[in-house]
Amino acid sequence: MRADRRPLGTPAEPTFSRSALAPGLLGAIALLAGLALLDSDGYIVIRYVVSILAVIMCVFVIQAKSWWWLIGLVPIAILWNPVFVIELHGQGWVSAQFIAALVFIIVGVRTKVPVRHE
Repeated sequence: MRADRRPLGTPAEPTFSRSALAPGLLGAIALLAGLALLDSDGYIVIRYVVSILAVIMCVFVIQAKSWWWLIGLVPIAILWNPVFVIELHGQGWVSAQFIAALVFIIVGVRTKVPVRHE
């Protein structure tokens, strides 16, 4: 059916999706929950979750051709990497948790991945 003959109230086909929104919100929740585990052994789980979600969001950012968001996501994936741990402590690391949560939310909301029609 042509677009101009579509009945009123019929929604148009979406041209994009916000695929990065769910991993962004989950990453922000994990970072904020990780503040309670910051000096314990359980923090390694937070490192895994945050690093994996940052890499997943990098894939969505690349699909959306929004390369500039990689400036915020790649350092998050590196700093929270559980395999090659970079030991950071103190108030700077707590601030980094909040900044990374903010980056996750902003990138998740702003990234529009084009929908492929096959």
